[in-house]
Amino acid sequence: MAISRISPFAPDAASATDGGGLGSRVWDVGALCLAVSDSLDARFNPVTVRGELTGVTLAASGHRYFTLKDGRGQLRCAMFRRAVAGLDFVPREGDLVELGGRLGVYEARGELQLVVESMRRAGAGSLFEQFLRLKERLQDEGLFDPGRKREVRAMPRALAVVTSLGAAALHDVISALQRRAPYVPVYVFPAAVQGAAAPGELVAALKSAQAAASELSIDTVLLVRGGGSLEDLWAFNDEDLARAVVACAIPVVCGVGHETDFSIADFCADLRAPTPTAAAEFAAQPLGACLDELRAAEQAMRRASSRRVESAQQRVDRVSSRLGRPSGLLMAQGAVVTGSARRLSAAVTARFQSAEQRAEGLSPRLASGVGQSLRHKGEGLGQLRARHHLLDPAHVLARGYAILRTSDGRCLTRTAAIAAGEPVTATLVDGEVDLLAQTVRLSTQNTNVPFSTK
Repeated sequence: MAISRISPFAPDAASATDGGGLGSRVWDVGALCLAVSDSLDARFNPVTVRGELTGVTLAASGHRYFTLKDGRGQLRCAMFRRAVAGLDFVPREGDLVELGGRLGVYEARGELQLVVESMRRAGAGSLFEQFLRLKERLQDEGLFDPGRKREVRAMPRALAVVTSLGAAALHDVISALQRRAPYVPVYVFPAAVQGAAAPGELVAALKSAQAAASELSIDTVLLVRGGGSLEDLWAFNDEDLARAVVACAIPVVCGVGHETDFSIADFCADLRAPTPTAAAEFAAQPLGACLDELRAAEQAMRRASSRRVESAQQRVDRVSSRLGRPSGLLMAQGAVVTGSARRLSAAVTARFQSAEQRAEGLSPRLASGVGQSLRHKGEGLGQLRARHHLLDPAHVLARGYAILRTSDGRCLTRTAAIAAGEPVTATLVDGEVDLLAQTVRLSTQNTNVPFSTK
């Protein structure tokens, strides 16, 4: 909308008429609107105004139209596409903003209108309300639950720092760690900490630190940023970042802003630090404290060792007092052993002499008993020889008998054990004869003889 600049007091011959002697001037509507707009421009512009956005719309042309209001009034606003392109955030209903622009009259409607050339967040108004709404919702989901938060390791193997490389917070953290815990390696995962792109970069850096934790032995992540206004710290009130902090597999220490600043990330972190420097102090135990603990442990071990040695010495003293002098004990024990040896020697000698006497008395009886036993044994042996002679198969074979065997060595005792045509070996008293069974006949005599093939 082009605004024409004319003097509100210059007469317009085409539009001004005499007011009937009342001394007043009659204006055309358009001319009056232009005159008022010119007066506003001369008195107020450029102007900066603060209020809350309502009725925000985006036209197809890329222009934005909305109303700026507070408790006492409201003002129609237009922000053209060129100015919209320079915003670093998306204006939303309820946002508290500060607008810079030029105040004028929109002649087509005769309305007061602010043509907005710049817009920025205006602090704790609507932003704080958004903060409270998100805080309440995430708290209801349990993201702030103390029971799910993990303990931060007092002596980490390595630390990850998520912040901007140009941030003063990074310098504060590095300085504190070098002073307190120079033994801890520090890895920086850079990300923007302010602006529209900051939340996404912070989430990506947090995930990168988590992915590298195993390889780099990272035990804790420090999410830090220096102080600033609510707008400056707004990236740490992002819902995606809050959920990324909760989902991180390793503990997160959040140190954003000053001691009085609180962010959603603070509530989600495993440990909240009031400042970036405090975050570094919470994340690693100072070297001096470690040395003090080692010295205290050493002293405790020395005292415990001394007590054990003293106790052992006391036990040795008590045992020594009961034992007495070793030489006296040895002499007493030697006397006992000597007496036992003498008694043992006398007992052995007596037993030996008694055994000799019994042996001398038993010798005649033993000789007589042995002779009689030998005679009985000789008679039994003669009887056995006679029986063996009678049972010798050679004597049976000498009387004309033979032993018949099959080809597999079995002795034939019955006709049923051989069939006609089978070979047979006959053993005689002086040798063997190979035979062939031509006919097998069953004898009617001696049918009660037990059958055997052996």
